[in-house]
Amino acid sequence: MPTFTRIILCTVVFTAALLSCSKAPESRDSIDPVTGVIIRPDEPLKLGVIQSLSGQVAPLGQEQMRGLELSLARRGGMLLGHKVQLLVQDTGCQPEGGANAALKIVADPQVVAIFGTTCSGDAATASEIMSKAGLSMISGNNSAAFLTSMGGKQASKWQPGYFRTASNEESSGPAAATFAYKKLGIRRAATINDGDLYTTGLTDGFASQFVKLGGKIVLSAKVSKADTNMGPVLTAVANSQAQLVFFPLFQPEGNHLLLQARRTPALKDTVLMSDGSLIEQSFIDAVKDAAVGMYFVGPSPPDKTPELDALLKEYVARFNAAPSALYYASAYDAAEILFTAIEKTAIKEPSGALRIGRQALRDALHATHGFKGVSGKLTCDTFGDCAPARFNVLRLDDPAAGVDGLTANVQFTYERAP
Repeated sequence: MPTFTRIILCTVVFTAALLSCSKAPESRDSIDPVTGVIIRPDEPLKLGVIQSLSGQVAPLGQEQMRGLELSLARRGGMLLGHKVQLLVQDTGCQPEGGANAALKIVADPQVVAIFGTTCSGDAATASEIMSKAGLSMISGNNSAAFLTSMGGKQASKWQPGYFRTASNEESSGPAAATFAYKKLGIRRAATINDGDLYTTGLTDGFASQFVKLGGKIVLSAKVSKADTNMGPVLTAVANSQAQLVFFPLFQPEGNHLLLQARRTPALKDTVLMSDGSLIEQSFIDAVKDAAVGMYFVGPSPPDKTPELDALLKEYVARFNAAPSALYYASAYDAAEILFTAIEKTAIKEPSGALRIGRQALRDALHATHGFKGVSGKLTCDTFGDCAPARFNVLRLDDPAAGVDGLTANVQFTYERAP
């Protein structure tokens, strides 16, 4: 190639490179969809929402949505001068629902982050897809240990970019077992789960601690989701001579097991205990007096503060009803942590467009320390756990007092050492 031709060619290439580098930063073509989002002045800020909004778990999903809505309402539905657009997907509290919902949301490259999920099994599938897309996701309800950490080490389903403001249930099973052994004098216990990662993790945690204390697990049983006939498993419980049954099931399986256990003469003296998934008004309304004397292990509720009282008043005024569970507060805090991190991360371009780096957003979420939420002070650790691990064992004495009466009737408090 002649020297002159080479000079012209190099000049053209060099000029093209300069033009490419000086391209307006707000152009979406200049941003890797995995590393950042550009929001033009006239566009909404898109937030993916993945919750369980149908089926028996819907009341829990509704509380998550309401916590998010309360946070948005306080901001006038706006964030950084942009209207917040919610892209809502329902999982039905099914792992495949979580995967499908996440796939639909990450297909839109303009989604900044994801608020969800309700159920931990959904989170396991949704968070893997979310993480690979470079997004961040925060939940106010997930609590299974396998999503973050166990024994201070990375758990099996942990994914970069996942965070939560619900307490890690790694301590829930041990809390229930410690109370059963030390306070109730139970020495023979049975556990029942529904085979999913969440309920199995809880029964495994209970069994491990109970045996460590000196107790004996006389039956480890499983029911299937959608089972209505609990006769076979209850017969097995009776034959095992268990003094206590720990069954961390959701509705409706938890309802069926409780009601049928109460109609089983051989179990009239057997102690029944479940977890936070049944600390819900619709459960109490459904089973009524059958739940009297039943124990529940769940995260310690937030202390009553002027901030929490003000949020409760806003809740009642906005939704014309009292909350069916306390989880709206942790949902509100999850939304506030996410919105605060977005505000810290966003860069305003000269054109007025916003640039939000996805890795920068993850870093900002991880930097959350001493955040003053309505549920208490929150600090997000390496694995995405932002709430302290503190659990109460409750007893239902008066169904008419509802969830407030149940959560106030604390029998035992268990707190994992930092």
